[in-house]
Amino acid sequence: MSETKNLKSVAEIYKSDKIEHGYIEIYESYFEKIRDEKLKIFEIGIADGKSLLTWADYFKNSTIIGIDIHKINPIEKKLNKNNIEIHQGSQSDKSFIEELISKYKEFDIIIDDGSHLSKDVKKSFELLFPALKDNGLYIVEDMQTSYNHFFGGNPFDLKYSNSHMNFFKNLTDRLNYQEIANPFYIKNKYDGKITNISFYHNMVFIKKGENNQLSREVINHSYENMKFKEKSNRSGNHFRYFLKYKIFYKFFTLILYIYNLLKRILLFRF
Repeated sequence: MSETKNLKSVAEIYKSDKIEHGYIEIYESYFEKIRDEKLKIFEIGIADGKSLLTWADYFKNSTIIGIDIHKINPIEKKLNKNNIEIHQGSQSDKSFIEELISKYKEFDIIIDDGSHLSKDVKKSFELLFPALKDNGLYIVEDMQTSYNHFFGGNPFDLKYSNSHMNFFKNLTDRLNYQEIANPFYIKNKYDGKITNISFYHNMVFIKKGENNQLSREVINHSYENMKFKEKSNRSGNHFRYFLKYKIFYKFFTLILYIYNLLKRILLFRF
């Protein structure tokens, strides 16, 4: 019976291309423990429908929501199953995505297997991440397009490329935002909302959740304030440590801040 089949066996039945991409074993490691739960799983990109059929069979108690920019005939694709719902629209269309969020409220798992264009991947994340439940997973497939200029990537300047790979790399700083010793730090909208980011070959998994653990090294992004508090409380010599940390250290930090700001301006790195 299909209930006893692992994800690879189910995917083989429907000939899902997630097998040849090497994604199935990774998915299984995340999904095996939750396959019997009642979830709302949202996948961007329907194409031949084989992925939706795989999820519908594997997650029998869940609702599988699929979207595609092209019109999909559910009967032709054999998607006319009780736990599959499909919608036509663009993954980067704000009004369309907001309509879906209004209908479904929240999602447990979101999978982006859509256009693979950097601009669409980033826009979809911006629109859909707020609708992801706490402890939910946001997954992006085929990350290799980040290295292809025909998909909006930049293979010639990997470090400063405006690709979706760099977007997710930069999200790793949101895991540790409390540790950033920059008194001029501007809070990011994803700070405190991500508990884990895992990169695999051509895939990334982002786990949503509360992450507001305080730093043991800085106070409000200031190393100087933390050291002043620590040293002055321990020794009672407030004046000495005020000069050291509040004056000299902060002046050094200000010089570094100005230097890096000018460097970004001169190199057009914003």
